[in-house]
Amino acid sequence: MLVEGKNLTTIWHDISNDFVKIIDQRLLPHELKIINLNTLSEAIFAIKEMQVRGAPLIGVTGAYAMYLASKENSDIENLIQSGKQLKDSRPTAINLSWSVDKILDQIKDIEKNKRSECILHIANNIREDDISSCSNIGDNGLKLLEEIYNTKNSTINILTHCNAGWLATVDWGTALSPIFKANNKNIPIHVWVDETRPRNQGFNLTAWELINENIPNSLIVDNVGGHLMQKGMVDVCITGTDRTTLNGDVCNKIGTYLKALAAFDNKIPFYVAAPISSIDFSIKDGLKNIPIEERDEKEVSSIYGINSKGITESINITPKNANCKNYAFDVTPAKFITKIITERKVVDANQSSISELVVK
Repeated sequence: MLVEGKNLTTIWHDISNDFVKIIDQRLLPHELKIINLNTLSEAIFAIKEMQVRGAPLIGVTGAYAMYLASKENSDIENLIQSGKQLKDSRPTAINLSWSVDKILDQIKDIEKNKRSECILHIANNIREDDISSCSNIGDNGLKLLEEIYNTKNSTINILTHCNAGWLATVDWGTALSPIFKANNKNIPIHVWVDETRPRNQGFNLTAWELINENIPNSLIVDNVGGHLMQKGMVDVCITGTDRTTLNGDVCNKIGTYLKALAAFDNKIPFYVAAPISSIDFSIKDGLKNIPIEERDEKEVSSIYGINSKGITESINITPKNANCKNYAFDVTPAKFITKIITERKVVDANQSSISELVVK
């Protein structure tokens, strides 16, 4: 997608130097910095500390991390252990374990001296597949937005939560992909952007993406969404997902559940954009079976931004010795999900419909 008029993706393999390059997303929107990942430990740090974030991008990064691990030691035992370290780094998003398991399954019969080359090939394919999947999600979601526009014949007001744009994937994004596609077709769009505390991915990332694409948007604090829905100022909600279960429960950034409740009460469609790699076909009950990551309480007690002197800094916003809890995700039950937009087709949030997506 566009950054100051130039195309950019979130991750790629630099063939000439044999580096994996990423955008350090912790610094956005104030600084755009490309960094190199050279080792497994650097990749794990990038995932844990959210230099890369968003379930699809975490999965792609995990694939390249396995390549970096194989360069250090391509023994199967080491790669299995490396995969476990990666899975433990961010336990909620299913894409990470999906990509690691995919690689381990495909290299188990490959000769040791060919494993690194094979893993890099798989990682590159996972990257390209992610771009294609997100573009297809955009095409399928566009049809839903076109239906709304054909009925309304005026600007579509869309509320999203957290960041599920191209920064959360390799390119295009999930929840924002239909928005980008609609904008490309000159369908008038306005996006309500939730701040998404505690890390402010809405303010920092989603708004930055939309501004670079010249898409009208308004930033709001998280608690404004319900008010906007009551006042008829939201036509549709679209979010991403970190893990969706076989029965249609959706685990996503904390606060998604409350948005879904408000949408349900106000009879507003609530769509979830989900690449099939984000669907966990092995579980049916999201509330019982999805592990909810609890992150550092400092993300709640402090906030990062630019001060009056133009210097970026972190400041404390809570009383000294305050006890903070930082649950990173919540689960929205399937009954509150209108439809799930995948790269293959739009499905209902139930086991029968989602089961049709299982690759035979």
